Amino acid sequence: MLLDDVRRMAMALRATTESPHHHYTSFRVRGRIYATAPVEGGLLHVFVDEEDRDRMVNIDPATYTILGWGKKVVGLRVDLGSAKPGDVGALLRIAWERKAGKR
Repeated sequence: MLLDDVRRMAMALRATTESPHHHYTSFRVRGRIYATAPVEGGLLHVFVDEEDRDRMVNIDPATYTILGWGKKVVGLRVDLGSAKPGDVGALLRIAWERKAGKR
């Protein structure tokens, strides 16, 4: 998968915007970041809960790894070169729903 594929999936989710975030691009809903990616592509950082992180790491530890921020675990790092599009789309939707809230 390429970053353009991720962008297409993310932007299809209602109220998603894309904007720079340090050396990354970020995908946001109502201003809240649910995924980031280096601008050169190759990886995706998606902010999902522990259950979803653990499930994906157990399914394919070469493609999905835990994403830390200091000592805190914040999401999942996805190797786009080996990720399945259906899985990436599902993870984006889960992260989007988590940040979009109940509205």
